[in-house]
Amino acid sequence: MNNRGFSLLELLIVVAIILIIATIAIPSLLRSRQAANETSAVATLKVIGTAEITYSAAAQNYYGSINDLVVAGLVDSTLATGKSGYSYSVTVAPGGRDFTATAVAVSATMGRFDYYTVPDFVIRYSTDSTRAPANMAGLAVSQ
Repeated sequence: MNNRGFSLLELLIVVAIILIIATIAIPSLLRSRQAANETSAVATLKVIGTAEITYSAAAQNYYGSINDLVVAGLVDSTLATGKSGYSYSVTVAPGGRDFTATAVAVSATMGRFDYYTVPDFVIRYSTDSTRAPANMAGLAVSQ
């Protein structure tokens, strides 16, 4: 009798090899996704800063909320609901002459850090030391 196919031991070895490869690859893929989301968050805050400048020029030096920027057609409407693992908000100070734009990761797996910017348009890490790199809370990421 001629048996064709794989023995149970051979199948178990193949499954074990696949699990080992997955164990090595998955954390790397998660870190890559986090890095991509963080880069997107910084770029989006730059877009929000540019939109605020444009909005302010048209609104007699008053800044606008995310909804104001969306209605004016200066930013994409997806920013109101979140994008690339981050939720975005713009808090306008009473009087409309100051704002803080924030990008907060929806979960720790989506992004390791939170970011914010104010009218100087420098992107900074969160002031919360648990959501910023070690000893870098509040420091500039880019200008």
